[in-house]
Amino acid sequence: MRSCVLSVFLFHRGEGFSGLFLLAVASVTLNYVKEAEIKRINKELANIRSKFKGDKALDGYSKKKYVCKLLFIFLLGHDIDFGHMEAVNLLSSNRYTEKQIGYLFISVLVNSNSELIRLINNAIKNDLASRNPTFMGLALHCIASVGSREMAEAFAGEIPKVLVAGDTMDSVKQSAALCLLRLYRTSPDLVPMGDWTSRVVHLLNDQHLGVVTAATSLITTLAQKNPEEFKTSVSLAVSRLSRIVTSASTDLQDYTYYFVPAPWLSVKLLRLLQCYPPPEDPAVRGRLTECLETILNKAQEPPKSKKVQHSNAKNAVLFEAISLIIHHDSEPNLLVRACNQLGQFLQHRETNLRYLALESMCTLASSEFSHEAVKTHIETVINALKTERDVSVRQRAVDLLYAMCDRSNAPQIVAEMLSYLETADYSIREEIVLKVAILAEKYAVDYTWYVDTILNLIRIAGDYVSEEVWYRVIQIVINRDDVQGYAAKTVFEALQAPACHENLVKVGGYILGEFGNLIAGDPRSSPLIQFNLLHSKFHLCSVPTRALLLSTYIKFVNLFPEVKPTIQDVLRSDSQLRNADVELQQRAVEYLRLSTVASTDILATVLEEMPPFPERESSILAKLKKKKGPSTVTDLEDTKRERSVDVNGGPEPAPASTSAMSTPSPSADLLGLGAAPPAPAGPPPSSGGGGLLVDVFSDSASVVAPLAPGSEDNFARFVCKNNGGGLLFFNREMMCVKKWFLFLLGRMFIFYGNKTSTQFLNFTPTLICSDELQPNILGFITKPVDPTVEGGAQVQQVVNIECVSDFTEAPVLNIQFRYGGTFQNVSVQLPITLNKFFQPTEMASQDFFQRWKQLSNPQQEVQNIFKAKHPMDTEVTKAKIIGFGSALLEEVDPNPANFVGAGIIHTKTTQIGCLLRLEPNLQAQMYRLTLRTSKEAVSQRLCELLSAQF
Repeated sequence: MRSCVLSVFLFHRGEGFSGLFLLAVASVTLNYVKEAEIKRINKELANIRSKFKGDKALDGYSKKKYVCKLLFIFLLGHDIDFGHMEAVNLLSSNRYTEKQIGYLFISVLVNSNSELIRLINNAIKNDLASRNPTFMGLALHCIASVGSREMAEAFAGEIPKVLVAGDTMDSVKQSAALCLLRLYRTSPDLVPMGDWTSRVVHLLNDQHLGVVTAATSLITTLAQKNPEEFKTSVSLAVSRLSRIVTSASTDLQDYTYYFVPAPWLSVKLLRLLQCYPPPEDPAVRGRLTECLETILNKAQEPPKSKKVQHSNAKNAVLFEAISLIIHHDSEPNLLVRACNQLGQFLQHRETNLRYLALESMCTLASSEFSHEAVKTHIETVINALKTERDVSVRQRAVDLLYAMCDRSNAPQIVAEMLSYLETADYSIREEIVLKVAILAEKYAVDYTWYVDTILNLIRIAGDYVSEEVWYRVIQIVINRDDVQGYAAKTVFEALQAPACHENLVKVGGYILGEFGNLIAGDPRSSPLIQFNLLHSKFHLCSVPTRALLLSTYIKFVNLFPEVKPTIQDVLRSDSQLRNADVELQQRAVEYLRLSTVASTDILATVLEEMPPFPERESSILAKLKKKKGPSTVTDLEDTKRERSVDVNGGPEPAPASTSAMSTPSPSADLLGLGAAPPAPAGPPPSSGGGGLLVDVFSDSASVVAPLAPGSEDNFARFVCKNNGGGLLFFNREMMCVKKWFLFLLGRMFIFYGNKTSTQFLNFTPTLICSDELQPNILGFITKPVDPTVEGGAQVQQVVNIECVSDFTEAPVLNIQFRYGGTFQNVSVQLPITLNKFFQPTEMASQDFFQRWKQLSNPQQEVQNIFKAKHPMDTEVTKAKIIGFGSALLEEVDPNPANFVGAGIIHTKTTQIGCLLRLEPNLQAQMYRLTLRTSKEAVSQRLCELLSAQF
């Protein structure tokens, strides 16, 4: 450190410093004894302070010398509390060396709260206005070095003028562009967008490549937040890039680095182009394709130099070009060529190149054009996983195997990842476990293979198997009848090992408690043997696992009456009834009492087999996304190849029922809808209103009335109100609703209020569905309301809903009652629309447009151009799109005025991915709404519903 500081000042020897000054600096630096150094510095500080306070005015040279000494002392780590005013005075000097030291001192020692900041700003303004390029450069460097908000407030409006002025020298333009970039990064709200933005874009055509490089850095940062302002830069960037990649190394001698023409500028231009989608102009697009092909061709040429700088510069441009190809994802030929080029790097001797190649191929694997090409390198990637010495490269190899996996190679990849798991670094084991579990579930054709894989996973890395993994295997076994016997047999055999991981005991206890009867016929796995095997693990497990095993024991009492005495003895033992843990003690007491007093029928009812779990998004996949972040290879791969959240045609959900064994799944029946009683059987009424799902009160219904006046307007207000309540109808009777929806399930609370002082008699609400709607939505009222509603009173009724498949009509609630001797018949539409079953889905820009292109068939898109019926307010529009149920994706559309959203419609039979794009035209007061889904009827219905909201 000392030698570095000394060298800085020796470097300035030719700039007016005397030998005595440098000797003094050297004497301080070479005092290695701390006490001697402090003594020497204190002496020097006292001398400088006396000079500044002396009566004799100091000349510019002396001020510069003493200020420089103060700066040097500060750099050595000592506090400086004077000399600031002298440094500010140096800024007004006309000598370069004096002004330079002044600016250097200000940049290092003066903070933004200093009282001198106004004087400093005035000096900087004078230098910027001087048109002296040297002084302007010093001022710009000082602004960028300080970079405070106060500096931005003072100069953010001035620097763009300097940048685009016609008489500004190239060196000053460079400094101005980088200074403005610094201020924008620290205080973006203070940098105004104005006329200068269109002029700064044309700096990409400047003859001076230094100016172009600085301007490209500035434009790239600005375009990320304001893409529409700088969209004209695309064609200019393509033109400049074309000139660079087609030029010889001798054409750009000043900017050629080891035979690579302007590599830094090329990389910056390629990054700028990644801020935008592929150019729409065919000529620009063709020229860009030629540039990218040229870069790929040059990568195949023999190196012009053996020095590492040449290969580094060449590869930097190549990898950035590949990133642009992946970003555009529109040229199959370029994607395949990029994949092949990266494949060559997989065996390169440079570790960094292997890492970058694996990382880029992970993204390429998500493209439908290059996925097959990536798969051809599977053996090389597996070999890297086995032989690579660098752990970060091995981790990227795991990511790539995960990304390239599909049904054709899943067994091979899962086997290799399991093999690697035994020796994998501890830091990445949990991630590998999650990926193996996801792949085994996603691509399992034979679920016996899935069970074997997960049990092997627990055996190899049990400590890293999270609860989500063993929860999921239990869900799948319960949901699939064809694998239950095999799973019971397999876990029984696995538990016979002398040492079993606790997670295996949990899985074994749960599965044998549910399906142990399927293997009880074999003498080798009789009920008593099963019990003894599980109980031999009991004392080695933690409290939660012991609690699960106690639940298994009481299940055995129901499944195998012959082992009931043995189990009761265990439950009756002091170690259970007097256990220090309250949970274990309570379970033991309750299970013992249950087994003693309950009849066989009651015991069978309470301890019946667990029902199938409703299918949700895999909790393992959710955990991996949380661990890796939203914009990962995981999300890209799932978006591309797995259109549905349902995994391998999973079983249909069924209502939950009571069971002594607690449900381990976070995807259990959260609303409790499964516990509702079934709809009462009975013949439907012969009314013209359609099929009756539930007739709550009477055996026959009167003719259903038409919809009440004004109810349709109220209905429309609920379309973009996903959860919550509101007024549905208002007359003599007041009807309010509160509703909650989660995936394919919903619950609606209907409140009937009597505003009058007279009773409503024979009050009968009836839920009605048309013949078309009846197969698509299942709704039932849980219990009838009192047939008499007193004046001023309010009653509540609950409606549970399950979406079976997509639908267009809404159910009708018909209410019949007598008021003052007059028969009243009112019908209103319940606000149950298809969008209520949306699950918002967050997507990155690349993922959104990739999925958008994949849903490009004419039958998948519905578009509507319509006149705005309400004021076009941005915040209101955002609120409506969020209320509609989809996720509002910020900074995805290149046009910031547009709104885009994504979500999944959940039904019992399938899940439907939905993308929407709303483009407002403020001048014309018009909207263009585009819906793309995998089902035409869904696109049409969602477009109708949402269009009516604007």
